[in-house]
Amino acid sequence: MEHQAIAFSVEKYPLALRLLHWVRAILIGAQLWTGWTMVRLDDNLPAKFDWYYPTHKEFGVLTLLVVVTQLAIRSMKQLPPLPSSLPRFDRKLAKIAHYLLYALAIIVPLMGYSMSSTYTQSDGVPFFLVRVPELLPKNDHWFVVFQWLHKTLAYTLLALVVLHILAALKHRFFDPNRENDVLRRML
Repeated sequence: MEHQAIAFSVEKYPLALRLLHWVRAILIGAQLWTGWTMVRLDDNLPAKFDWYYPTHKEFGVLTLLVVVTQLAIRSMKQLPPLPSSLPRFDRKLAKIAHYLLYALAIIVPLMGYSMSSTYTQSDGVPFFLVRVPELLPKNDHWFVVFQWLHKTLAYTLLALVVLHILAALKHRFFDPNRENDVLRRML
């Protein structure tokens, strides 16, 4: 008797959301790496302030715009539900993790903007060919607060991203129920 694979339908996210998901993933990964690298560079290295900081700020604004665009599209589209075969705890945890990922993907760049805007030595926030208006007054005390929040929340975002990746890989490669492969929805 021939062995037949059980076929099941995989509901995917709309193409625009799948593309934005991967763009956001690359941007956040690059931002975490750039931020981590630039703060460890010697202040006498010209590239630190001529390239790393401006690039980190520009792509921070871009990341924020991608996330806002993603949320706008999500609000207009019907999204595929999580597989009903996933344990209830996993579904609840996935929902909480996604809310936190989106929240941090917005809050971390806003804290970076606030940090740059309030620092008296800052030359502002560039966004490629324009400057983002600074809406906050210069205040080094508030800069320290925003700097701590930006750093702490960025590391929290990194931890959530790692958990997100591990959960997707766990369901793809180790879950005995193939219907629980949630990664297929984003490919």
